[in-house]
Amino acid sequence: MEVEQIEIREHLRRFAPFDSLTDEWLDRVACQVEIAYFKAGSTILKFGQEISDLHYIRSGAVEVYRRNGNFYNRQAEGEIFGQWALLMGRAVRFPVKAIEDTLIYYIKAELFHKLWEAQEVFADFVEIDDPSRLRSAVVEREQNNELMTSRLDKLLSRDLVRVAQSATLQQAAQLMTDEGVSSLLISAEDGSNAIVGIITDRDLRTRVLAKGLGYDTPVSAIMSSDVISIPSDAFVFEAMLLMLRHNVHHLPVKQRDETIGVVGLSDIIRYESQSSLYIVSHIHHRQSAEELAELVPEAKAAFVRMVNEDANSHMIGSAMAGIGRSFTRRLLELAEAELGPPPVPYCFLAAGSMARDEQFIITDQDNALVLDDRFDPKQHDAYFHQLAARVSDGLAACGYSYCKGGIMATNPHWRQPLSVWKQYFTDWIDKPDPRALLNSSIFFDLDGVYGEVAFADSLKRLVADRARQRPLFLAALARNALNRTPPLGFFRTFVMEKDGKHNNSINLKRRGTAPLSDVIRVHALACGSIAQNSFNRLKDIADSRILGHSNGDDLRDALEFIAVVRARHQALDIEAGREPDNNVEPEHLTQFERRNLKDAFEVISNAQKFLRMRYQVNRIG
Repeated sequence: MEVEQIEIREHLRRFAPFDSLTDEWLDRVACQVEIAYFKAGSTILKFGQEISDLHYIRSGAVEVYRRNGNFYNRQAEGEIFGQWALLMGRAVRFPVKAIEDTLIYYIKAELFHKLWEAQEVFADFVEIDDPSRLRSAVVEREQNNELMTSRLDKLLSRDLVRVAQSATLQQAAQLMTDEGVSSLLISAEDGSNAIVGIITDRDLRTRVLAKGLGYDTPVSAIMSSDVISIPSDAFVFEAMLLMLRHNVHHLPVKQRDETIGVVGLSDIIRYESQSSLYIVSHIHHRQSAEELAELVPEAKAAFVRMVNEDANSHMIGSAMAGIGRSFTRRLLELAEAELGPPPVPYCFLAAGSMARDEQFIITDQDNALVLDDRFDPKQHDAYFHQLAARVSDGLAACGYSYCKGGIMATNPHWRQPLSVWKQYFTDWIDKPDPRALLNSSIFFDLDGVYGEVAFADSLKRLVADRARQRPLFLAALARNALNRTPPLGFFRTFVMEKDGKHNNSINLKRRGTAPLSDVIRVHALACGSIAQNSFNRLKDIADSRILGHSNGDDLRDALEFIAVVRARHQALDIEAGREPDNNVEPEHLTQFERRNLKDAFEVISNAQKFLRMRYQVNRIG
């Protein structure tokens, strides 16, 4: 080969889809390439023009237009165009113009079709457009994970074991022993066979033996009546997330309205080797903040295993949030044991990523206390201040940094009765000044972690009912959601951070998942959704048809892809013994990640443009 052909081959090798070709194929392409130069402003392809070559941008940049002349896309070095016209055997449908001096490699149609027929990766790449490529990347990852594709009914291997609610504890224990089960469902005696409760081995230890109850006590006296069940066609990972959220080890499984079995923690662990459920069960046996902190390495290891086993971001985020909630609950239990029972009921509130079930390994604390309206500061605040301090210090010992903005229950402003919280939320919505919008962005993702969670639920309903009726508030919140832009430059190149410590890197949280969550939150509030998780919010948004012709799949795929890249790089940092962060250097990204991240950032950019138009952001000045 000539020197020039070798240079062409090595340039092609750097970019998709040519990076998937063998040396033999690359040589064939490089030897047949023809080169053309286009001055900035000149037309490369006209609408309706016959086309006979694939166009590869060696240097420079071009803009692609729709047939009506509207801008469609901007492309730069290493990208291709003209493939659709070649595949369809038709004339050009997307005209192209050089926007700077541009060098194009021409690859003959005959060779293009041979590559398309012989090389699967090449064919996949040229057949699908940007959103479809992102969708394909997300689906492929999900299909590689057994937890994501296994239905729960596969875990049911035995008949249902149940006992009537009038049975005695001795009869129930005997039945559990005979059947070799660790839980027992309790049936109603009205002839309906409805399940009214459940007891477990642990209940027999803690509610019977520890309290010295007689063996002839009816099981209804100790059963848990708030039974949490799951449909049989749910996925295994959904059962895992439900167990993590509610800290239960047994879930009755329903088919239509009939209970057909019980899936237990041990059944899930057979599939789920990452042991996040196991960590949660251990958390509740620890007796101090120091003992809880000893579990931090196991939590990090669980995170790394989930990433390496191709768990999706919803699973990772929910599992990590489940661990965070369990740390919080245990710290509250220990604090109450030391301080005594609370003088008035309260709800410990999580905000931000923990509330959204989108927590990763690097996170700080965002929490608050919602107190019963009988709260009297003079009589009761000393107790709740100490309670909050114990939890906050304990969380810090477990790796959850103190919030630099003071969004913690130790701050008296965020330790208030329910009526005050309702007034806070009402004022933020009715008078959306900058401070109110900042607080809205934090506290409108909320979840009751412990205590009277009904307090948190009432705040969620207030926000959902009121915000949707306040277009000026939505416009102001939408304008705030435009402040963080994706790191994509004019030519679809990455825009790097220039903050010293993380120079020449991309912050995937600040410039990726966070602005996308902001966009989704605005739409969710506009349609009255009370969901907190971004993926669940997207379901409500799709149902409301607030996005016009789109069902939000592009937003879902973009959020998923950016989140898993962020998780993967944090896992690599942990495995290498480095302190994980949210910054990645483009040179450490694979070609696959670089290409799909650009597609995902493009989705964010388009979503922000739609947000600006949909909520008429400009009208609020």
